[in-house]
Amino acid sequence: MKNKRIVLSRLFEKTFSRLPKEIRGSVYDKLELFLEDPSHPSLRIKKIKGSDYIWEMSVTMSYRITFQIREAEIVLRKIGPHDILRKP
Repeated sequence: MKNKRIVLSRLFEKTFSRLPKEIRGSVYDKLELFLEDPSHPSLRIKKIKGSDYIWEMSVTMSYRITFQIREAEIVLRKIGPHDILRKP
């Protein structure tokens, strides 16, 4: 994953800016870990049921990120509480 570029969707940017400071800090930490070791167990990465191309990862026990992996980039789609997984 080190060669992939991270791209933020508009919705991700908008939601991220409203998160509490400590959650934003956790997001940076988890994204750094994701780029270094995407199989790290604390990320709890898995494909979203019913989707062929959308994945989820954990930021905290309460917050998730949904994303897509493309050839040269990782697109961060949404961030929020666990219920964002209903409409990833």
